[in-house]
Amino acid sequence: MNLLERTLGENALWVWLLALGVFAMTFLGLKLTAWGIRRQLTARYERTKSELVRLMADLARRTHLLFLLAVALYAGSLAVELPAAASQAIGTLAVLAFLIQAASWGGRIITYWVNRAVKRKLEEEGDAATATTLNAVAFLAKIALWTLALLLALENMGIDITALVTGLGIAGIAVALALQNILGDLFASISIVVDKPFLVGDFIIVGDLLGTVERIGLKTTRLRSLTGEQIIFSNAELLKSRIRNFKRMRERRIVFSFGVVYETPWEKLAAIPGMVREIVESQPNTRFDRAHFKEYGDFALRFEVVYYVLVPDYNVYMDIQQAINLELYRRFREEDIEFAYPTQTVYVRPAAPSVAGEGGEGAHGR
Repeated sequence: MNLLERTLGENALWVWLLALGVFAMTFLGLKLTAWGIRRQLTARYERTKSELVRLMADLARRTHLLFLLAVALYAGSLAVELPAAASQAIGTLAVLAFLIQAASWGGRIITYWVNRAVKRKLEEEGDAATATTLNAVAFLAKIALWTLALLLALENMGIDITALVTGLGIAGIAVALALQNILGDLFASISIVVDKPFLVGDFIIVGDLLGTVERIGLKTTRLRSLTGEQIIFSNAELLKSRIRNFKRMRERRIVFSFGVVYETPWEKLAAIPGMVREIVESQPNTRFDRAHFKEYGDFALRFEVVYYVLVPDYNVYMDIQQAINLELYRRFREEDIEFAYPTQTVYVRPAAPSVAGEGGEGAHGR
């Protein structure tokens, strides 16, 4: 009998050699493929400096030797007849290696995304607080990823994870109830990071409190008020409030009014809207909207003016409004137009002669 025809276990010796060859060829092929891909991607990154290419090269570099060996062993096992237990063990090992490899790749992708977002936050927006929150989110995402990989691995090994998942669920509910305020603030922080209702440096108003955002943390957001003190909000409570973000304001709509005395002549009243328009349009960073003789007030003829300041800065608005007020005062003095102020005019009418008195005098004279 030929040596290669001898039976070893349930397979001939040549079948075992074939399986060994398949294992070796598969392992070398995968190893060379990973090396070639990594080399090409590294060279391409040197030319393009693309972060995505760098990520792909890093993923190829992170292909673990255990994963390649497990895949090669599984491929070699297909060439021979193995007992059911051995075949199942090799299949389980291959799945475990794949899960570990996938979790490793997934963790690297999460790190890439977070590092990119953090770099943008720090360089473009200077938002260190949000960058810190993103790192915390990445840590939680990696924990969730490896937990999922562990559960799938246990299930593939034949362990019933139903009771484990149920126990984890009950424990999670208990922990969530005990830490509901902290978790609420944590998820609110994530919502702020994702939705971006405001950023560090924005001037916001929350209810009757206002200030500049200094820090967005995992549990609290901190504002610096105009009077200097720090205002601390719980993230969950902050998102329940109506937030007015003045940093997002593109232009500011201004409404102001004034009154002139009732004795102002009609011609001068008719000229006031045009005069106001000329004054507003002479100011930089403004867009005139309207000026109208609005109403007859208790002691004044009321005018209403609307214009827009084309920059959001509050100090710029106040400088413009001051210039308008001063110029309006000067022009009114030139035109002899008086501003109204609270006054009352009392008209005294002489009493009419008494008819009864006149009649009495006449009767007495007669």
